[in-house]
Amino acid sequence: MANEMTTPKPQKGILEIEPYVGGRAHAHGAARVFKLSANETPLGPSPLAKEAFIAAANQLEFYPEGSAAELREAIAERFGLKADRIVCGSGSDELLHLLAQAYLGEGDEAIATEHGFLVYPIVTKAAGAKIVQVKEKNLRADVDAILAAVTPKTKIIFLANPNNPTGSYLPVDEVKRLHAGLRPDILFVIDAAYSEYVTKNDYESGIELVATSQNVVMTRTFSKIYGLAALRLGWMYAPAHVIDVINRIRGPFNVSIPALQAGIASIRDIDHFEKARAHNTEWLDWLTVEISKLGLEVAASVANFLLIRFPNEKGRTAKDADEFLMKRGLILRQVSSYGLPDHLRLSVGIEEANRAVVAALADFLGRKS
Repeated sequence: MANEMTTPKPQKGILEIEPYVGGRAHAHGAARVFKLSANETPLGPSPLAKEAFIAAANQLEFYPEGSAAELREAIAERFGLKADRIVCGSGSDELLHLLAQAYLGEGDEAIATEHGFLVYPIVTKAAGAKIVQVKEKNLRADVDAILAAVTPKTKIIFLANPNNPTGSYLPVDEVKRLHAGLRPDILFVIDAAYSEYVTKNDYESGIELVATSQNVVMTRTFSKIYGLAALRLGWMYAPAHVIDVINRIRGPFNVSIPALQAGIASIRDIDHFEKARAHNTEWLDWLTVEISKLGLEVAASVANFLLIRFPNEKGRTAKDADEFLMKRGLILRQVSSYGLPDHLRLSVGIEEANRAVVAALADFLGRKS
């Protein structure tokens, strides 16, 4: 009897992962297309970052400096941090993967909220652990629900603050209350990818909590307000012992020279940063008001996107609206994979795009804009 042929088998949990699918980028047949599905900045990157990226073409034969020292120093100077408490990565996604790899294993659990970033279940399952997704309250993380879900198996808490795709946030006092309720051996990961957009006085990105704790990590990205999504660049601020662990397992040249140079230029261009922030504040408010006037429910957002709820009525659903908008060249994000099938997420765009969305939604609903 011939031996039964087998194939290599992945680690437990890998085949349970639903692959991440990004926002769509194409709308066929439309004369003008506005991609408003990926929370990208409508102003693009700093002109200084573009210059730095182009100049980096003269160094493509060289390996990058392995610790991203110059970029870490620039970040530290900008935010008043210690450079040796920072790790840079290929987007904050890589850093989330590394944290899960380092602190989760078979039999462990990580907690995230039900509408949290889809990467949290991916990195958790890839490490062989179980993801526990707790209910939110009015599309906002519920501190009491998170604490109630903690078990002896809990090793990581993932909190997106602000959260994608809801746009909600936890005030600093609530974040501190959550942290105070955790065992010291649980790693509290604050994903602050959209923190630069927040203008609320009761918000704090996580820097203070990291500085005063031994089990808190904050991750940030250059993909949003800095406009470097194509270069994949992120950073993490953490206690020294966590930095030591992550530096032992990350790739030795995990950030490219073009990304490093563009990142340094971006973090130092305060004028461009302020323009991007002001644009977002103005148009986030305008879109919230104008879309609400149409009779649609818009979740309060502090980020650079809005979550719009559509009625569960034939011809007026989120799916119907998405199809209608696509024909107009307006690409929004379906969020069924986040457990929000009645919603679409809209990224703040340039003025022309923002006005076009409101006009198209008015047409879709049979009203005048």
